[in-house]
Amino acid sequence: MFAKGFAAPEARAAEERARLLFEQVEALGEEPPVDLLSILSGFWGANFFRFNGDACRDLAAQILALAEKQGKSLPLTIGHYVMGVSLALTGDTAEARAHFDRAIGLYDSCGDRPLVAEFQYYRGASLAWRSIVLWWLGFPEAARADAERALKDAREIGHALTLMTALFTVAWTHMLRRDYATTKALLAELVSLADEKGAASWKTAGALLRSFVSAETKEGADPVHAIASAWDAFLATGATVWAPDQRFHLAMAYADVGRFDDARKCMGEAFTTIENTKERSFEPETHRIAGEIELLSPERNVTRAEGHFQRALDIARAQQTRSWELRAATSLARLWRDQGKRQEAHDLLAPVYAWFTEGFDTPDLKEAKALLDELAS
Repeated sequence: MFAKGFAAPEARAAEERARLLFEQVEALGEEPPVDLLSILSGFWGANFFRFNGDACRDLAAQILALAEKQGKSLPLTIGHYVMGVSLALTGDTAEARAHFDRAIGLYDSCGDRPLVAEFQYYRGASLAWRSIVLWWLGFPEAARADAERALKDAREIGHALTLMTALFTVAWTHMLRRDYATTKALLAELVSLADEKGAASWKTAGALLRSFVSAETKEGADPVHAIASAWDAFLATGATVWAPDQRFHLAMAYADVGRFDDARKCMGEAFTTIENTKERSFEPETHRIAGEIELLSPERNVTRAEGHFQRALDIARAQQTRSWELRAATSLARLWRDQGKRQEAHDLLAPVYAWFTEGFDTPDLKEAKALLDELAS
């Protein structure tokens, strides 16, 4: 998995053999040992990296059911972790948080000292993933606190896999918070460590996320080339997860250089991938970006842009992802302001902003507040 990639053919062959052995153990009526549950979670990981939302959720449910049958802390931690990630990527954000809470709580209450090392990995990964989920749910400071805790613990453990997992996931949290300096520093460390350890998956994943940053910050000589090249390297490991995110970042880069036909094509591919794979965590932002691209284009299709912003709002509300809702409401409020509908813009954005209780120094909330002040004047 780590030398070739989680979804590489060699890893898939090993996973299939492990799965067959696992089924033989079950057929004998024996209780699967923890090691076999870990193998099954590796099989889940392969389906995560070549993302199949339905398969991830089904495997996570199988792992969690087996763990609950055993009733032991480590299997339950693994089960809640894989279920949390599966739900997070498929858009059941609040439920994902509940599973991460349980995984972290199981570690904190564990008295089984021989299993602490493996516990530390799953607890750290749960913390890192919960940081992303907390940002989606509208808690930027809680997200930052979990991210810092996950990274601190990973450094103290001194285990390369744990640290690479934390570096990547925590970097994503900081990118969502639009703290790009911290994001870039963490990704540089990740790529260097992964290169040293020969971990192809994490090296290419780090380079991919770094290319997304170039699109968001509009830095670098050629973000289009950077994103496309990073994606090709990531695909070479057999992975396809984060395809919707990659497509809309590439669309952003195309729009920045005036290639709007290419940008719209990328957005269409993003929506198709979302429907095919059920990877819905970035669906609200994908619609919002599609709306912004329509406003940037020479044709400036306001009707289409408004439709995308409204769809982003609807999906964010259904997912309870308040941070995506804030971004979508800000984009739609700006559009309505430009159309002279200042009161409607204020009435849309004000309750969304008022819901937040933290993170007022983050760019998203600062921009929303500035727009509200402008609309109220």
